[in-house]
Order: sequence, then C-alpha cells, then structure tokens
Amino acid sequence: MEHIDQDYQQCTVSVMDTIADPSIRFDEKGISNYYYAYKKAEAGIILHGEQAKAKLEAIANEIKEAGKNQPYDCIMGLSGGVDSTYIAYLSKQLGLRPLAVHFDNGWNSELAVQNIENIVNRLGIDLFTYVINWEEFRDLQIAYLKASVVDIEAITDHAIFATMYRLAGERKIRFILSGTNVQTEQTLPSSWIYSKTDHINIKSIHKRYGTLPLKTFPFMDAKVKRYYQQIIGIQSVSLLNYVDYNKKRVKELIQNELGWRDYGGKHYESVWTRFYQGYILPTKFNIDKRKAHLSDLIFGGQLSKAEAIEELEKPIYDSQQFIIDYEFVLKKFGFSAEEFDALMKLPPRSHYDFDYEKPIDIRYPILKPFKKIYRTFFPVK
Repeated sequence: MEHIDQDYQQCTVSVMDTIADPSIRFDEKGISNYYYAYKKAEAGIILHGEQAKAKLEAIANEIKEAGKNQPYDCIMGLSGGVDSTYIAYLSKQLGLRPLAVHFDNGWNSELAVQNIENIVNRLGIDLFTYVINWEEFRDLQIAYLKASVVDIEAITDHAIFATMYRLAGERKIRFILSGTNVQTEQTLPSSWIYSKTDHINIKSIHKRYGTLPLKTFPFMDAKVKRYYQQIIGIQSVSLLNYVDYNKKRVKELIQNELGWRDYGGKHYESVWTRFYQGYILPTKFNIDKRKAHLSDLIFGGQLSKAEAIEELEKPIYDSQQFIIDYEFVLKKFGFSAEEFDALMKLPPRSHYDFDYEKPIDIRYPILKPFKKIYRTFFPVK
C-alpha cells in the first residue's frame, strides 16, 4: 500500500512520483528528471527509418561474418517474455543463426515453458537450457530475503549474464543478443535496483546469511569480465533500439506468428518475479514497478498518461493468483507463514551495507601507480 504525504508530487508528463522515488526532481513545469533522461537516451541511442534499417543490417552482417565458421553466429537469452521472444523473431528475420539459452532457476510458470516451446519450434532455433542447482539457488534467495535488500532479482540476472558469456566463450560466439532497450526499460530509480554484475556483493550477502556452499552458481567473476568481455571481445548488442519497438504491436505479432500467450505483467513468466514485483516490492519497499514501465511507454508515445493512471488503478496482483503464488512460494522455500512474515517485517537495508565490487586500484592499492597502464589494456566499458 502506497503512503502519500502532504508533499506528494507526480510528474506532469508521466506517472513517476515522489512515492516511486523520493529523490525525483521536477522543473518549473512539473516535468520530472526521468522524462529528460529518457529523451536524452532516445536521442543518443534510438535510430529511426532508413538510418535504423542500415544500422540493423550492419550489425547483422558483422555478426554473420564473425560466426561464419561456427554452428551459431550469436547467442541469446530466451525467457519467454515479450522482449526475448521478439529478439528471437527478429534474429531470424535478419538471417542470423542464434543459439537460444533458457535459464531455469526453478520458478518457471507452465505458460513460460509452453511459450518457449512454441518459439523455438516455430522459428527452428536450437535451445540450450541451463538448470541451476536448486538447493544452492534457494539458499541464496533466502540469504537475500534475510539481508533485506531490495534487488533480490539481481542474483538471477547475474547468473543469466554469467551463463551467457561463459557459453559464448566456450562455443566461440562473439555476439550476445540482448533484449534491453530504451523504449521500455530506461526508467528505473537507482533505489529500486542494484548492479547485476557485482559478484562480490552476492558473495558477501551469502557469506553472512547463506548456509550452503555455492559450488556451481555461475558468477560474473574476473574471467568473465576481463577475459571473455575484454580480451576475447564478446559483446552484447541491443537490437531493439534499432527497430520500431511498439509493445502493443509486438505482442500482437508474436501472438499471431509464434502462438505466444500473454503473462499479464512484465517479466511475469516467472512465478517468483510475479510474487516479488506484485507483493514483496509494494508491501515491503513501497515500490510499484508499473510506474516506471508505464512512464517509458508514455515518454515514447505508446501510451497516454490517462491510460497509465487507469492501469495503475487496477490491483497490482490478482487476488486469487496471489493466494496460489503465496502458498507455492512458502512451500518451495520451506517457510511457515510466521517465518515469512518476520522476513517481510525486517527493515530494508542497502546493498552497500555489504561488501561490493570496487575499482581495481582501490581493491588492490599496490596497483594504483599502474592504473593508467591497466586502463590502457582493460578500458572501462
């Protein structure tokens, strides 16, 4: 439940407000900093018309050339959500030969499994499924709940990135197709999220609250960050910034072409993500992620503010679905209702209360005099 105080203010353009981000800034017209950040990113990244078409063709040709002697010329994550599904469709339209990678962390909905099967079968794409060690991952998720930090999903994203880079390196694939994009994912307050690539923070939180050794969890460690990314040169490419990515039209396309079925929410192909975004975030952290996603659609001209407000007036979680998910989550974790309630009542803590990844010259002071030389060979991207 949101708490509205006397100083409440909402952006005159979007639905971002002082509840979503107490540090939000407004100009004299009441327009928030998120609008200007979106427009800056849009102008600097997104291309249109013939320019976008030429950029997309150039990227596709580079990918094909780099992978011409390999079974696959690119790799992509496939969750069954809108973004990854459209990336799969787009890759085939461009004549690419992707290897789809699905990360199974134990929380897939049945609908996600069906969507993924439809996608790979209709597009003729090979699928590699990485099934994480559930006991380890469960222990790590519980550690994050006990740590009371906001970005519990960081561990899933981290493992996905690490798996993709490692697999690409092993199979000599130079390009990873990413579903990230400005049109639907630009707006996210820093207080809602944490770095997805910080392996040190994950290890620190788990060391404090975990009970099982993480023997198999795929970390984005130095080998991934320095060897695969910077020496081998594996790079992530965001194709969606070079197409007319209208969410409504894309959903209609993948429904018609691939038999895709809607989950009812962004990233709701995962039961855990649905529960996290629909219950944990709004209940414990007073965060409604719909505000950011809807605001991006407003900024991009895909939705009116009135339509966004109407969407926000709907319950964030279907009441019947919540009961089903609540019982499922507690059973899967092995929690009683009292134990889970106690975790929900813990005061929120910052990820920075734990150890985190710092610049290499700070982590290793002896290297400070050689910082310039180091950056020459390993530039920050």
